[in-house]
Amino acid sequence: MKNKLTTEEPSVYDDLEKMSTFDLLSNMNAEDKTVPYAIEKAIPSLQKLVDVIYEKMSTGGRLFYIGAGTSGRLGVLDASECPPTYGVDDNWVIGLIAGGDTALRKAVENAEDDTTLAWRDLKKFNINEDDVLIGIAASGTTPYVIGGVKKAKQKNIVTGCITCNENSPLSMAVDYPIELVVGPEFVTGSTRMKAGTAQKLALNMISTTVMIKLGRVKGNKMIDMQLSNKKLVNRGVRMIMNELNVDEITATDLLLEHKSVRKAIDAFNLLKNE
Repeated sequence: MKNKLTTEEPSVYDDLEKMSTFDLLSNMNAEDKTVPYAIEKAIPSLQKLVDVIYEKMSTGGRLFYIGAGTSGRLGVLDASECPPTYGVDDNWVIGLIAGGDTALRKAVENAEDDTTLAWRDLKKFNINEDDVLIGIAASGTTPYVIGGVKKAKQKNIVTGCITCNENSPLSMAVDYPIELVVGPEFVTGSTRMKAGTAQKLALNMISTTVMIKLGRVKGNKMIDMQLSNKKLVNRGVRMIMNELNVDEITATDLLLEHKSVRKAIDAFNLLKNE
């Protein structure tokens, strides 16, 4: 019987072990080039999901990601990068992976097959109707993810998904499905490749657009970024210099005093207008 999951279909390439290094790299690159086109087709669906996330988060809601394996790791990664990039609270965007943090480095046996585990994980964060839950699964069949979004929907929580198959059980279970159909993988079934890349791009687009709409970017700058290393401090100084048209010493003093690019700019402008 033919497998109906595009992500599980045989690679269009064969005899990979006989290819030269150059051919392996070139053929993988050729496959990767198809990913942005799959994303482009999904922009209308992404827009609907982003708008509802913004609506919920602008009134105090949070964004949750759940996934297993590569999909779960990508969700945790996106969530973990929001606080340092945009200066938001650690609990604004929350990523959960089947099997817990241990699964970030090592597979946890049977965790993704448990249909009740995701909801137990989500309840620890008191997820509620103010929040949005996105399930991430390349196949669209992961029990951990499907169980989680179904339970959330029963609780009147807005649900979305990111999957790489059409009309999957996961898509059918959520309010806002995102389907990124990238076709068979270069290595058959290895969804950490094109499917993972597509999911990462979609997550980048979702969280970045939401944060911009929430006012966490000024012009094109990360005005609320955490100043956690010298590179970011230097970037902050340059941002203040450009925004206020002041010299480096003044910008540095402002940043050291206020510990935030936004606060430094606001304080300077307030003083200037008094």
